Amino acid sequence: MKISPDAVPFRIFAHLLAACALIACWTAYVELSEIPAYVLPRPDAVVAALVADWGVLGPALWVTMQTTFVALLLAICGGGCAAVMLAQSRWIETVLSPIMVTLQVTPIIAIAPLILVYAPTPWSAQLICAFLVTFFPIMLNTLQGLKSADRNHTDLLKTYGASRWQALFYLKLPSALPGFFAGLKIASGLALVAAIVAEFAAGQAGNNAGLAFRLLEAQYRLNMPRLFACLVLLAGLGAAMFYLSSIMSSLALRRWHESEQP
Repeated sequence: MKISPDAVPFRIFAHLLAACALIACWTAYVELSEIPAYVLPRPDAVVAALVADWGVLGPALWVTMQTTFVALLLAICGGGCAAVMLAQSRWIETVLSPIMVTLQVTPIIAIAPLILVYAPTPWSAQLICAFLVTFFPIMLNTLQGLKSADRNHTDLLKTYGASRWQALFYLKLPSALPGFFAGLKIASGLALVAAIVAEFAAGQAGNNAGLAFRLLEAQYRLNMPRLFACLVLLAGLGAAMFYLSSIMSSLALRRWHESEQP
């Protein structure tokens, strides 16, 4: 019996096998090289730190998740609406393009301190930083999808007297879905990266501390198991967000678009 590589059980088994192989190589390298725990801890030490320090790392993970998901949600709404607006008028795109390009190419770590000065709270500063990084992939990919609508279909709708908004809803928006979900997959990872960078620049201590602050705290204290535990949580959160966006893309496109066909 032939097993398809696209089958869900096979993919889950392959991912678990790769994770087990990585952990085995990590353990073997630490044991054979006799690396001290304060340089590179064993995987079991990282798991022990994750369990023992969950009372601190759990709330920090929740703070980082809030910033990431709220910024991603705002970017989806703002980027989608901006793409529709720009696609309706070449004049608007021409006027706003220099501003958007300038914001896109400016490193967020350079403007984060400035945002912290003008933002009312540190959390809002982190949210603005994450939003700015996440906004552009969704907006640009959606705009490209709106522009890629089939010309023949567009002319057909005009022949039947369809209005601009009817052409948008019945042709351009469905044509933009593959580009939108491609941008969402990119933005889901960038939202987490931007949230961590924002926490580095404008993070808070105490109960409002995110994983970035806990990571720096563990680094200053040379608590390597906790530092690696923070990295594991961040990697798991990023992977979960990517797979969630992939599932959403598959559910929306698998019935009609070639990119999600097995």
